[in-house]
Amino acid sequence: MTSAQRPTVSIRFSAAEIAARVDAMAKDLAEQLPADTLVVSVLKGSFVFAADLIRALSLAGADWSMDFLTLSSYGTGTQTTGSVKVVRDIVDDVRGRDVLLVDDILESGFTLSFAKEMMRKEHGAHRVWICTLLDKPHKRRTELKPDFTGFEAGDEFLVGYGLDWAHRFRGLPYIGVVEKAA
Repeated sequence: MTSAQRPTVSIRFSAAEIAARVDAMAKDLAEQLPADTLVVSVLKGSFVFAADLIRALSLAGADWSMDFLTLSSYGTGTQTTGSVKVVRDIVDDVRGRDVLLVDDILESGFTLSFAKEMMRKEHGAHRVWICTLLDKPHKRRTELKPDFTGFEAGDEFLVGYGLDWAHRFRGLPYIGVVEKAA
């Protein structure tokens, strides 16, 4: 993609808004969830949010352990395929433990429904909570609802702060809307 083809990205949630919301979420999580909760970051999209959240949790007094799960349902496209594939499973034993699944965005619900059931049925987690930075409830195609949400978003295509467009724009410090080609 040349710079002439690079789309315009307008800021939807600023870096400062995101930081304040992540800090508030961490305080809520630390107050409401058990002290031995395992944070499971759903990669790739949640890596920036999960890193900031785990640091904010530590500052809030919750020094929880963390593991990673890589799932794929989008490939390089912008629409879910509806089929979820485990690319990398967690390493930690979660049998009987409380798990906080952390993801960047909840849209259709397919990926997080799959992950929640996998944690419960295959790995034996005691309880599983869903924490997403963004929620698009109007796009939901399952009954899943997040337990903790940073922001509700509309139908715009969002990038930045870990969110990508065909694996690009993840490094933006804010969340933006892809407008049009420049």
